[in-house]
Amino acid sequence: MSLVASNKLDTNRYEVEVTVDGEAFQKAINRVYKKEVKKINIPGFRKGKAPRSVIEKMYGKEVFYEDAMQDLYPQYLQEAVEEAGLKVINDKIDLDVTEVSANGFTFKAAVTTYPEVAIDGYKGIEIEAESEEVTDEKIDAEIEKARQRASSVAAVEDRPAQDGDTVVIDFEGFKDGEPFEGGKGENYNLTLGSGSFIPGFEEKVAGHNKDEEFTIDLSFPEDYQVEELAGQPVEFKIKIHEIKTRILPELDDDFVMDVSEDSSTVEEYRKEIAENLEEDFKKARETDIENKLSEALIEKLEGEIPQAMYENKITDMVREFEMRLRSQGLELETYMQYMGLTEESLRGQYEETAEKRVKLRLALEKIAEIENIEASEDDLSEEYKKIADVYNMDSEAVKLAIPAEDLKKDVAVSKAMDLVKETAVVK
Repeated sequence: MSLVASNKLDTNRYEVEVTVDGEAFQKAINRVYKKEVKKINIPGFRKGKAPRSVIEKMYGKEVFYEDAMQDLYPQYLQEAVEEAGLKVINDKIDLDVTEVSANGFTFKAAVTTYPEVAIDGYKGIEIEAESEEVTDEKIDAEIEKARQRASSVAAVEDRPAQDGDTVVIDFEGFKDGEPFEGGKGENYNLTLGSGSFIPGFEEKVAGHNKDEEFTIDLSFPEDYQVEELAGQPVEFKIKIHEIKTRILPELDDDFVMDVSEDSSTVEEYRKEIAENLEEDFKKARETDIENKLSEALIEKLEGEIPQAMYENKITDMVREFEMRLRSQGLELETYMQYMGLTEESLRGQYEETAEKRVKLRLALEKIAEIENIEASEDDLSEEYKKIADVYNMDSEAVKLAIPAEDLKKDVAVSKAMDLVKETAVVK
């Protein structure tokens, strides 16, 4: 056995003392020797052919000790923490070699452990959930969105630009008579009323005609992100090349048959929209219930949680974000430069969400433990099938990618949340 002793240093911090026997140490030293000898020149021997004993005589018998110990630390530390019954999280490990010789070595390692938490009052939680009703006004709004999506664009020749129009413009901004960086655009499509430009810009473009050239005076907002422009008065020289407006289709049966696969009349279409809205509102209510119950569980959780758990979660979230960016053909470094972010500020954006996710997971794991909630083999098979269906993979391939023990924990956590929802008092 490798474990000599296990001592609690602080909350969620333990020190284990571990011994590595001489046989294992010598094997590790020999592995290091075979790897490093290729780089060593010893007079009287071809490069890479010097015996281990000769190298140790020349450089000292401890020449390979450090690399050999580095080779053995992970395995023996893992065995020791398992023997000590510790659940260790990924965090800084402080290593200290207390004794080393040809007969083996002893080291101490300070590790961070999974927190001990408590939770009570998770049954019968009272919450008020948002609820929406389907009304004629909401149905009309959805129909208006559909008409907007089905609209066509027409050039405007006989009137000035107005709110809702799209204008194609050249513009250039000047501060104290000098053009400023980022203030110029050519053949730019701007929808008036969209709020794309600083306050006042779009309002002052409205009222002007095609081919008109004019100047407008504005001030940048006090909180504008470019410091040298924040709160400063500027002028923009503008030319309108085109004015375009949207033509909405008539709300009739022909329109309905164009936009819907299930309805052929306006009356049927309104009913279809009502059913869709009702389903959307139901899902939104369920999401609101789960979110509020999650917040309640986080509040009820008691325990001191290692900062490393939050940092690890942030790292996971940043990695997921990086993968999404790459799927869109964008590198994280490029995105950060474009957004003016540092690694620290990017990670800071995830701090609050990461903390909530860690606490919620701990709360649900504790509930699963208290209630003896476990995943059955049927649960596991069903979950593997769901994942396989989502990613269009073979179930066996999914099993190879996701260890059963990890998936069992996820299923148990999901069941724990179901218990909380089933016993909740929702108003």
